[in-house]
Amino acid sequence: MISVLIQFTLPQPMPADKMAEVSLANAPMYQDKPGLVRKYYVSTDDGARVGGMYLWESREAAEATYDDAWHARVTETYGSPPDMTWFDTPVVVDNRHGEIVS
Repeated sequence: MISVLIQFTLPQPMPADKMAEVSLANAPMYQDKPGLVRKYYVSTDDGARVGGMYLWESREAAEATYDDAWHARVTETYGSPPDMTWFDTPVVVDNRHGEIVS
C-alpha cells in the first residue's frame, strides 16, 4: 500500500465549517475510486493549509488519479499547486474493523 499526503496553502484561511462543506461536496467523486482504500480530508487549525491523506492499494492506482487534469482542477480550486508527499505504507492498524492489514 501507499499513502499520499496532499496539501495546499490557501490564499486566505478556510474556516472549519467551510472546509466541511467543501469536503462533503467533493467526497462523492472519490467513492468507488479504483484502488483507493480511504481518504481523509485535513486542515490545519488556522485553516491556512488544507488537503487530504489518501491510502491506496498501489502507487499506480494513485498516479492514475493524479493526472494533469486533476492537477489543473485542484490548483484552480485551491489557488496553489498541491504539495504531495508519498509514503510506503507496509502496515495499517484498523481499530474500527479490529484488524491489522499488511
